[in-house]
Amino acid sequence: MGYVTVIKELLEESPITASSVAVDVRDLLTAGEFALAFDTMCSWIYEDELPISEEYYARLVRLSEDLGSLDLIERMRELVAR
Repeated sequence: MGYVTVIKELLEESPITASSVAVDVRDLLTAGEFALAFDTMCSWIYEDELPISEEYYARLVRLSEDLGSLDLIERMRELVAR
């Protein structure tokens, strides 16, 4: 499964409600900016302190290992709903 598919799935399942953010992430994917699209999505989730599930967080961690966003993802750990 390619980055585009994985990031689109994560975006669709994310707690982000702002359609403008979703448009920005999709535009970055179309431009081939996978890491930037992923960082943008994660940054919005983190900055807005949106709760995420343990399973969703684990998926972010796996993808971040490929895309090199581990620092941001580690900070997002606090958003996992318990």
